[in-house]
Amino acid sequence: MSGLSIPIDGSGTTHATNVLAPNASPMTLDGTNTWILGRGERVAVVDPGPDDEVHLSTVLKRLGERAVDVILLTHGHEDHSGGARRFAEMADAPVRALDRTHVLGEEGLADGDALTVGGVEIRVIGTPGHSFDSMCFWLPEDGALLTGDTILGRGSTVIAPDGDLADYLRSLDRLRAMAELAEAESLLPGHGPILPDPIGKLDEYIAHRRQRLDQIRQAIRDGAKDAREIVEMVYAEVPKELWPAAEMSVAAQLNYLKSL
Repeated sequence: MSGLSIPIDGSGTTHATNVLAPNASPMTLDGTNTWILGRGERVAVVDPGPDDEVHLSTVLKRLGERAVDVILLTHGHEDHSGGARRFAEMADAPVRALDRTHVLGEEGLADGDALTVGGVEIRVIGTPGHSFDSMCFWLPEDGALLTGDTILGRGSTVIAPDGDLADYLRSLDRLRAMAELAEAESLLPGHGPILPDPIGKLDEYIAHRRQRLDQIRQAIRDGAKDAREIVEMVYAEVPKELWPAAEMSVAAQLNYLKSL
């Protein structure tokens, strides 16, 4: 990483604008990216973020006179969905998600769904893996893919306890094929800056996962007996405050290897 500061808040594409939540941490990077989609009188808001009244009010202020047609969730983890119910009250809008426990209104979300908000088409792509309910949103007019936590602006994605590595690998392969076929121009992640080389980043993610699996196989051959010992050997370069997250990913990788 260079010392250059990458602007995240306010960044975006023709029909997508970022509002950065003030919840920076080792796990959330600079904070959660809330995305406003649309340039017309009505918009969609993706991932309102944590239940933070200041952030939710900031999102509303950025909208100006525009109204929220729908709130979409890439997945149900608290840093993305915690503020959804409150924001739905503030914006008088429904919440759509794959996990019905987060849905407010009549409609959920499913792979293959398509909606148009303020003249902007949004296509829903099911990408389980990071979590069981992870979704991505494709904006064909912008050539942009909103990736939630499936792809991050920096670093690699953790496989959460409600996720699955086999699903995740399939999701990466699906996105890689889609990015090439649709000539995707950018990835808009749930954390971190916009990524201008979708195919390059997806290739990097796929290679990284395969490399980690090889490293874990070697650690087991070298005598590692559990996830913690594997982390100490394979993730030695990772800051120790991230080791609990690394253990989650190792557990997912061990389950994957056992299933082969």
